[in-house]
Amino acid sequence: MSEKYKVFDSNNVYFITFTLVEWIRLFHIPAYVGIIVDSIKFCQENKGLGLFGYCIMPSHIHLIARSEKQPLGAVVRDIKKFTAYQITQKLKEDNDNMHYLNTFIETAEKTRRNKIYKVWQDGFHPEIIYSNRFFYQKLRYIHQNPVEGLMVTSQVDYMYSSARNYADLSHVLEIIYEMPQLRTH
Repeated sequence: MSEKYKVFDSNNVYFITFTLVEWIRLFHIPAYVGIIVDSIKFCQENKGLGLFGYCIMPSHIHLIARSEKQPLGAVVRDIKKFTAYQITQKLKEDNDNMHYLNTFIETAEKTRRNKIYKVWQDGFHPEIIYSNRFFYQKLRYIHQNPVEGLMVTSQVDYMYSSARNYADLSHVLEIIYEMPQLRTH
């Protein structure tokens, strides 16, 4: 793995992305996006996850985050592990969406690990936020994602994005509004 995409200092703020295998579009279904929202909330309340920005797209999740209690990599690992289990359990009950479960099984069969389901792609592609300019560049990028994906015409119309937080509209996750203290070397 390239050292460019590793968390070296958990106290820093990172732009991270994690993606469903095969870029499956699952998080347009409320029950499944709810699993993600609940897991992130749990980590905010119990694991020290602080969010400065987020966008939950149908196939992937962008966060601008830090973790004050546990290493950020461990928090992301826990989110992915817990949600993978919850998603597969929900899919087992959901006959209309069995094709997603079948893809997770087929993807797991292609890996070397003894897994029944592989829900998430490996890694989470962390990039340290090294300047205010880079912070705002990434924040604009994640807020613009639903517009670029032709899901909405305005950033604030997408419910699963911190663009709504910054516009003082109803939102699904809490964020930290203060500019993060950047600790680059």
